[in-house]
Amino acid sequence: MEPVDTEHFDIKSMIADYMEKGFLDNIIDMFKHDNSLYAYIGNLMTDERLVVRIGILALVETLKTENPENLSKAMPSVIPLLKDQNPFVKGDAAYLLGIIGHIDAIPFLEEIIKDEDANVRIIAKEAIEEIESNSQSF
Repeated sequence: MEPVDTEHFDIKSMIADYMEKGFLDNIIDMFKHDNSLYAYIGNLMTDERLVVRIGILALVETLKTENPENLSKAMPSVIPLLKDQNPFVKGDAAYLLGIIGHIDAIPFLEEIIKDEDANVRIIAKEAIEEIESNSQSF
């Protein structure tokens, strides 16, 4: 058995617990001051608490306007979720990648355009359209 990285576990747990308690503003400030936290976004999207997952979506939407230059740092933790067995996780990951808006996410989103779940297909298509429409404005 591999040793548990308690420092990272504690940070992820703390963020999830703060999110559950509604401390979104505090979490936004944490992310603005510590860019390494972006790596936890994907893991937090698999939390069993719905309020945490919804909070992470709100966090990313807020950071898109307040701290967009660092948002792509979340991509490596979000992209693997596109292969998750749970269609809700896949859909949320596609939605997050659409918000992040980085053109490098498109090939990964194209892989799930023909997913068996209709909602996943729709979200993936919308995410690609969002990324393409925003990348043309640069």
